[in-house]
Formats: sequence, structure tokens, C-alpha cells
Amino acid sequence: MNELCCEIGYKSIRHVGEQLCGDHVDVVEQEDGSAVIVLADGLGSGVKASILSTLTGKIVSTMLAAGLSLEECVETIAATLPVCSVRNLAYSTFTILHIIQNRTAEIIQYDNPPVIVLRDQVNWEYPRQEMTIGGKLVYRSVIRLQENDVLIAMSDGCPHAGIGFSNSFGWKQEEITSFMEAMNYCGYSAKLLSSLLVDECDKLYGGRPGDDATACVVRMRRRVPMNILFGPPRNRDDVKRMMSLFFAKEGKHIVCGGTTSALAAKWLKKPLKTSLEFVGDMPPIARLEGVDLVTEGVFTVNRVVEYAKDFIGDNARYDEWSRQKDAASLISQLLFEEATDISFYVGRAINPAHQNPDLPITFSIKMNLVQNLSDALQKMGKRVKVSYF
Repeated sequence: MNELCCEIGYKSIRHVGEQLCGDHVDVVEQEDGSAVIVLADGLGSGVKASILSTLTGKIVSTMLAAGLSLEECVETIAATLPVCSVRNLAYSTFTILHIIQNRTAEIIQYDNPPVIVLRDQVNWEYPRQEMTIGGKLVYRSVIRLQENDVLIAMSDGCPHAGIGFSNSFGWKQEEITSFMEAMNYCGYSAKLLSSLLVDECDKLYGGRPGDDATACVVRMRRRVPMNILFGPPRNRDDVKRMMSLFFAKEGKHIVCGGTTSALAAKWLKKPLKTSLEFVGDMPPIARLEGVDLVTEGVFTVNRVVEYAKDFIGDNARYDEWSRQKDAASLISQLLFEEATDISFYVGRAINPAHQNPDLPITFSIKMNLVQNLSDALQKMGKRVKVSYF
């Protein structure tokens, strides 16, 4: 298996006064581990632009992922979305990042701002080939990927940021590049890099964007496995199998739940050092030699799910969990920013304490937490495997 993987993050802001964003990002994963990422920018803003960009993104990503040629994709777009007769502009522009088995990137650009590629922390002038397809001028590049390469695609709302407000000439491409070089030097995740770029655009617009603005970032990074043990097995005879599989896996190990951590301590033959010190409203963290993080179960995981849903959305709660040292924040830091491949080991034993009708915790809620968290992690681009016991 290729040791590299692509971490994908994107964020958008809407034109002031509009309910829908006229930009759209589509990500399609292929069976061979490749990914097709399309950033489409619909003409204008609002509902019409949103429909046009969504249609463009879906057509291109679906066709490319199905193995059809670039020429067929662009010709289909040209036939489906003709040029506006009034403004002589395409109804939707697009950027395609085709990450092929995490080894090669095919970059297709049509009327969007040029993709920025950062290599060895600085801007890299990659080769571009001009092509005319379906009457449209398209730029195509094929580059061999390296660890820590960062690819930054954006809609024209980014270089237009500040026009008529803070900057008469907008945010120039070279200025955006310098800004992203500085941010990338800090080693931030793809999601955070996209958020930082779009948030800066929002500031230049004075909080009232004059255009939709979207940034999509792909970071090539080495795979980092992570393992989570959550709940005791339904059958006590499965404890040995569950523990042996969990601790045999490469990577860091997180144990969630009081009974679960007691079973892990017994298996490791190490003392479980508990604490009564709450951090904010979060239950205490325990210590167990051989385990990287030991936390309470349902309450803590529920908070992690909340953070995960926000992370794949507006990422508004980033400051809340990225700097804190409570259990939910630490799990979030490990899963969202460090891990690439996550294995869940979930016990299906029914906790008698959870059957109290006065408590809002049920077995189904516990299973839903696992499902919701794994779904969110997959949307972040993580490889997730869930094993039940």
C-alpha cells in the first residue's frame, strides 16, 4: 500500500445577502484509492449559480471517476452549460484535482484562478499545457506527488477579495501564495489551511463578501493509524480476542469508557490510575501504561461527534477543541488532525446503568455515536474500519 494519502479540506463563504453559495466542491473516491476533486464556480451568485456549479461538479467528478476521458467531460460540460450570450462568460468554471493512487496529480483548470502548489514549504512553478476542448481553453498539468506537497484550488472570490472595500486591486495571486506559504509552514491540516484562506478573504471583504469564495486544499501526508476501543464485548468470552486485536494494531491507542478501561488494564496487567479532576464540563482522563489516552465513554464521545460535525461544516468550534486538554478535545486532535486510518473496536454489551429510565443514555444512542463519528471521519477523507464485538 502506498504510504502517502491525500488529506482534503475545503471551505466556502456566500455572497452577502444570498442564502446559497454559488461555488461547489465535489469529491469522489475511486476503488483504486484515487480521488477526483472538482471545485466549480457558477456564474453570478445565489440559487442559479449554486445549481450551475453543483451540476458542473457532479458531471465532471462522476464522469472522471467512471474512467471517461477529460475531453468527454469538458465536451459534456460545454454542451450542457453553454456560454452566456449576454456576458460572453461560461456559466460555470472549474478546477479538477485528480489524485491518482496518491502518487500522481492531474490538474485541470478552466477559467478559475491558477492552482497553487507548495513543495518544500514554498511555491513551485509546475508545468502547464494549453489545450482547446469543446472550444474552451483548458490548462492541464501532470505532476509526481511528494510527501508534504500542498495543492490549493480556489474560486475567483478569493483574488477578488477586498475590491471596492479594503483593496482596490483585490488580493493578488502572489499575495495569496505568500500568505499560504506562511500558514503552511506551521504544518496545519488541509481543512484548517482552507479555513484560514477563506477567513482572510472574509476579513478583506469586511465581513460582507462581494462574491462567493471557496478554497479547496489537498495535502499529501504519510499515513498515521489510530485505534479506538469503545465499550466491552457483548460476550465475555470475546474479551481476549477483542483486546488482542486492538493492542496488536499499529498506531496510537485510545480507550473510551470506565468498564472498557478496566478490562484493558486487566489485559495489560497494569494499574489504571484514575482522576477526579474535571476539565471544564468534561469527565477526567485516566492513565494506563500502554494506552495513549483513556477517557470516559458516551458523554466524551458525544462531544467528539459534535466537534466532528462542526469540523466538516463551518469549523467554527476549532478554537474550542484544538487548544484544550480535556478528553474530547484530545481525542478530536488525534482523530481530526493526526490520524489518517482509524480502526474502531466497539463492544455491544449493554451497560445496566444505561437502562435507567431516568438517564438519557441508551444502547442505540451508543451505536449511533459510533456511526455518526465514523461517517464524519470518512467525510474528512479518513479511512475508517469499524469492528463490533
